[in-house]
Amino acid sequence: MTFAGIGALFALLGVLMGAFGAHVIDPHLSTTMQNVYQIAVEYQMYHALALIGLGILMRLGVSPGLLKVSGWLFTIGVVFFSGSLYGLCMTNSRIYGPITPLGGMLLIVGWVLMAIALFRRSR
Repeated sequence: MTFAGIGALFALLGVLMGAFGAHVIDPHLSTTMQNVYQIAVEYQMYHALALIGLGILMRLGVSPGLLKVSGWLFTIGVVFFSGSLYGLCMTNSRIYGPITPLGGMLLIVGWVLMAIALFRRSR
């Protein structure tokens, strides 16, 4: 599967999770947890679009090595970051807490590598 394909899958799941949040679990969440759930959906969608763009850039031959690492960091980062926030909201279990910052760090490093790849391309 290409990163564009993973991005499309994440976008599909993001829409489904957004609808699930709005229509099924929203009435059962506190205002704070509703905001946490929304952040999970937003970050999943941002990175879904980033993965689609990254896949296009790779097909154009832009730093495929760096972009491949960036793509995997985005993929794992979304699972850890958004996934842990979904888990927190649905179970109210604090066990997910330590996973969220790890996912966030993976997303940040993914963006750094993507930026480096694009700056290298522009030289």
